[in-house]
Amino acid sequence: MAGPRPAPRPRKNSAPHAAAAHPELIPAGSSYLQRILNARVYEVAEETPLDAAKNLSKRLGNKVWLKREDQQPVFSFKLRGAYNKMAHLSPEQLASGVICASAGNHAQGVALSAKKLGCRAVIVMPVTTPRVKIDAVQALGGEVVLHGDSFSDAYQHAVELERAQQLCFVHPFDDPDVIAGQGTIAMELLRQHPGPIDAIFVAIGGGGLISGVAAYIKAVRPDIQVIGVQTRDSDAMVRSVKAGKRLMLNDVGLFADGTAVKQVGEETFRVCRALVDDYVLVDTDAVCAAIKDVFVDTRSILEPSGALGVAAIKQYVAEHGVKGKNFIAITSGANMNFDRLRFVAERAEVGEQREALFAVTIPEERGSFRRFCELIGPRSVTEFNYRISDAQQAHVFVGIAIQKREEADKLARQFERHGFAALDLSDDELAKQHLRHMIGGRSELARDERLFRFVFPERPGALMRFLSSMHPDWNISLFHYRNQGADYGRILVGIQVPRRDNAAFKAFLATLNYPFVDESQNPVYKLFLA
Repeated sequence: MAGPRPAPRPRKNSAPHAAAAHPELIPAGSSYLQRILNARVYEVAEETPLDAAKNLSKRLGNKVWLKREDQQPVFSFKLRGAYNKMAHLSPEQLASGVICASAGNHAQGVALSAKKLGCRAVIVMPVTTPRVKIDAVQALGGEVVLHGDSFSDAYQHAVELERAQQLCFVHPFDDPDVIAGQGTIAMELLRQHPGPIDAIFVAIGGGGLISGVAAYIKAVRPDIQVIGVQTRDSDAMVRSVKAGKRLMLNDVGLFADGTAVKQVGEETFRVCRALVDDYVLVDTDAVCAAIKDVFVDTRSILEPSGALGVAAIKQYVAEHGVKGKNFIAITSGANMNFDRLRFVAERAEVGEQREALFAVTIPEERGSFRRFCELIGPRSVTEFNYRISDAQQAHVFVGIAIQKREEADKLARQFERHGFAALDLSDDELAKQHLRHMIGGRSELARDERLFRFVFPERPGALMRFLSSMHPDWNISLFHYRNQGADYGRILVGIQVPRRDNAAFKAFLATLNYPFVDESQNPVYKLFLA
């Protein structure tokens, strides 16, 4: 779905007095504005800073600020709504205990609130929840029950336990007190940034955060656009608003697990339909790139859902070409599973459109590998995978650093003009997630092969120096390289060297002056490649 327009214009979804036109948005007895102003959150929550993203702002030509909810005691905004809800429960309800369903962040908010208020807390979490969130909930005294693959599955089980054990349910988003607690974020950021704000970008799972933010912003500063952000594979709110009714998704993507909700709430749907100006959908690569952007500016690592707003700002600026605007992204959480960092780093370059991936076919003949590398020129090679498999032609998987997406098309045409058929894989999920790690295997053509690991300074020209030093009679039968962002590069090379050339090959290794390890007798090599 297209992003917001550069400047607000009156329409049904963004009229300044939308709330007045929708009396169903006013909970019994008080308005959302009153609820937010009187919310009890600061007994557990902190007023988080509003930080300027200086590097990102400079690159985008617009001023970008980050509302740092990732710096809360539980590394997420969720404790605001959870505590506000629980602080309004009666002593009898607290004595019975509370229960919630959560993908992790709301769970930690409920657990911390329960610890503060001295009551029992049962937390039902999807089995897909990152371990870091499960451990955090248990450390706060929460009783964790794992059930289902998504929030919706966990929610149904929590409802059953609520009835069976007579517990009080603390909904993660579809509750006026929870919504009001999240709305205190908007109250803070307007106080922290009294100047012009063009748009606030807010991640949406079930809709509690954006409902609270929109309710406060539209009551106090209706000129500011409130933009909802979802991932393309978890877009329940976007689809529901478009359809005019709540829809249930069959499946949701789990990379941004904090916003993986199959169906949004009744109350949050009503609020968003009336008060949210527009929506932006982002993909996984864009989210990974946004995580990197925030790290560069803050040295903090967001969880995927926490970076949705930043990804949306980048996408909006690219689509509309605006300059000099003032944008705020709510960085909603930092409960990142450490094991995911490898995936994030791998996909961030593609998400920034700074890496192009190709499958290139080259003739299996002496010098063709080097000619192909010369075509790449001074550009940095980010990845190179090759295994000899055919006597006539070779297929290589190569990643090349680029400055903008159009360079990938230019490179592909250049390869074709010089006789190297090329397939652009930059947007191919199969290639990016799986095939890049599966290129290889045994080959009957790899006779006299010797396997070496080399380490060389990560600088332009190092790879060409290696290739130019090769004896013309020695064929490269295997090659693997991936830029890991370190000062030194590591490559795995299979070289076909006849026994009669042993002395010459030893001399070649000496002249290279690169540290190396001979892996020709490695049992793993013999099992899978030799």
